[in-house]
Amino acid sequence: MTPETTSKTPLLLEVNNLKKHFPIKKGFIFSKLVGQVKAVDDVSFYIHQGETLGLVGESGCGKTTTGRLIIRAYQPTGGEVWFNDRKLGRINVKDLPEDQLRQLRMNMQMIFQDPYSSLNPRFTLLQIVGEPLLVNGVAKGSELQDRVAELLRVVGLRPEYMTRYPHAFSGGQRQRIGVARALALNPQLVICDEPVSALDVSVQAQTLNLLQDLQSQFNLTYLFISHDLSVVEHISDRVVVMYVGKLVEHARTEELFYHPRHPYTEALLSAVPKPDPRLRHTPIVLEGDVADPANPPSGCYFHPRCRFCVERCKTEAPQLREISPDHFVSCHRAEEVNLVGVPETPTFAVAAPA
Repeated sequence: MTPETTSKTPLLLEVNNLKKHFPIKKGFIFSKLVGQVKAVDDVSFYIHQGETLGLVGESGCGKTTTGRLIIRAYQPTGGEVWFNDRKLGRINVKDLPEDQLRQLRMNMQMIFQDPYSSLNPRFTLLQIVGEPLLVNGVAKGSELQDRVAELLRVVGLRPEYMTRYPHAFSGGQRQRIGVARALALNPQLVICDEPVSALDVSVQAQTLNLLQDLQSQFNLTYLFISHDLSVVEHISDRVVVMYVGKLVEHARTEELFYHPRHPYTEALLSAVPKPDPRLRHTPIVLEGDVADPANPPSGCYFHPRCRFCVERCKTEAPQLREISPDHFVSCHRAEEVNLVGVPETPTFAVAAPA
């Protein structure tokens, strides 16, 4: 995939042909390799400095694994992850030696999905938020307390809360603690792994607004992983759609939502609830089951569930290609089929008073 050259902002992250295959072993002490789960299979995308890229798809499609490969919580099976680190320069995360990995992770941080299990219940807020600063030798003592107090203020919590434990806070407040921890080292890239899916709708809106405010304040770049397309539409500049470990579509948010070019994207968009009762729509129900990443079908992985499937789709795997400026799709029939995106809100004429 060729990054957009018209953008005025520099490229921060470039992922090329990223793969992660988990081995399936059986036999005595699991010594025999009998297969592989292709959790991430040949994924490519890029993110410019200061923008938000949404990564969407069904559960189990490889979204979270992709995020963990970028930060190298998992070692990639293949591909490249190029990152423009403010100190190390342009580096391939996949091949980075262990002694430089800690320095890299100061500029790459992660916000986890579950605010209840991602915080140590035996640590106070001072220990949770201050741990990255202490471990990396950035601050200690009174300087550490001052820095933690400032981070709590930034995310909308009172500084005196730093002596309390996580059980004393609600889900939304715990997620704010997770955000403060992620911001402690002033990172360039923040990987948000379903950061609002475990929260109530009203709290989701507050958290999304907080993330947007922090992005403007600290010039942050987000990889926003989610299965909720309405949330992704609100926060993302561009969107990547994954299906069974593969990237099927990549475009600017407005283009993808109103003019999808892959049948799977169309089906996802049709399932998004419409808040306007004047809009009538019929969700597209996909037949069959999601393909098994350990034994995927031949050709296009989506062809058993696609209503536009032809013989070519069953035998030949489609390549990701650019069909319009900055709009990439992996479908043989992208130019032929007429797909429906999110309907625009209708306007109704108001009669003039008599």
